[in-house]
Amino acid sequence: MLGAGVFAAFAPAAAAAGTGLLLSLGIAGLIAYCNAASSAQLAAVYPVSGGTYIYGRERLGHWWGFTAGWGFVVGKTASCAAMAMTFAAYTAPGYERPAAIAAVVLLVAVNRAGITRTAALTRVLLAVVLVVLLLVVGLAATAADPARAVTGGGWFPHGAAGVLQAAGLLFFAFAGYARIATLGEEVRDPGRTLPRAILAALALAVVVYAAVAAALLLVLGPDRLAESTAPVAEAVTAAGHGPLAVLARVGAAAASLGALLALIAGVGRTGLAMARHGDLPGSLAAVHPRHHVPHRAELVVGAVVIALVLFADLREAIGFSSFGVLIYYAIANAAAFTQPAEHRRWPRAVPVVGLAGCLVLVVTLPAVSVIAGAAVFAAGLLGRLVLRRRRSSP
Repeated sequence: MLGAGVFAAFAPAAAAAGTGLLLSLGIAGLIAYCNAASSAQLAAVYPVSGGTYIYGRERLGHWWGFTAGWGFVVGKTASCAAMAMTFAAYTAPGYERPAAIAAVVLLVAVNRAGITRTAALTRVLLAVVLVVLLLVVGLAATAADPARAVTGGGWFPHGAAGVLQAAGLLFFAFAGYARIATLGEEVRDPGRTLPRAILAALALAVVVYAAVAAALLLVLGPDRLAESTAPVAEAVTAAGHGPLAVLARVGAAAASLGALLALIAGVGRTGLAMARHGDLPGSLAAVHPRHHVPHRAELVVGAVVIALVLFADLREAIGFSSFGVLIYYAIANAAAFTQPAEHRRWPRAVPVVGLAGCLVLVVTLPAVSVIAGAAVFAAGLLGRLVLRRRRSSP
């Protein structure tokens, strides 16, 4: 969760919500909590690779499971491209596409070496990001001015719709806890470990995001923040510490690499689960005999991400990713609602709020994201229908 989103998502969110950015963050955090609770509750009962793809199949039916899996795969593949592009923008200006492609190739290779190496590198990158963000917030606080927090259009320049749209865009940055659930086959005592890991990770992310969002608003103001391509680095410069802006660039690079590493792992394992059940080509179900990872699925993910890097726009990728992930979590909440009393760890009101929140945020995303997302989902569902009919014919 502490990936490229903390360095990139606040700008488009500020354009939609203005000073209401903090309210949007609270809404996104609340819905993320409901989704995390539902995911943790389901992961404890179904500790296998695939996340909500498996939960949807088991609790709601195969078509619902496929819809969730498709949403995760397409949404997170777009996120991979966004992460790679953010890394390249901070580290190799002028050579963004070659640098982004190089990052994808490198991290696919790391993932193929096994989950232990993936977790070890993630710890290192997370430590770097946390230290950098702490320094950035401290430096920005020296120039904080509450008068900058209000736009020329007032507190909520685009009304409630703008606040909700910003919450949907910020959801892009919160969605990492789903990737914890996709690793169910590879952790010890998943019934205990997965719920604790998911909720602890979310709590840490909410605290860090709130601190960073407040610092950006008080130093840059909503209007300048909305126009910035590197808001965290710009905030350090605006606070009078220009030479230290390089720290923000280092943090952004580490965060992007960490998120990209986890994304490739999560998408690959969801692809593995879908291939095992016949919803993707069977060859993607192959697991490496030595490293025990879905090596073919991860190679395909890497190839598709490289193709997206050649054409993607960062802000549109964020909106498209949010569309896919919100659909994914809507199905997770619906699946958690159907669990029997002995498997429920939270009241049924939690998945109800999560489901309603996901659906509201989906329809308030930018129109281009909604249209593109709906088209891709329709194509996926139609493709599955055609494949099923061909397999069932004599």
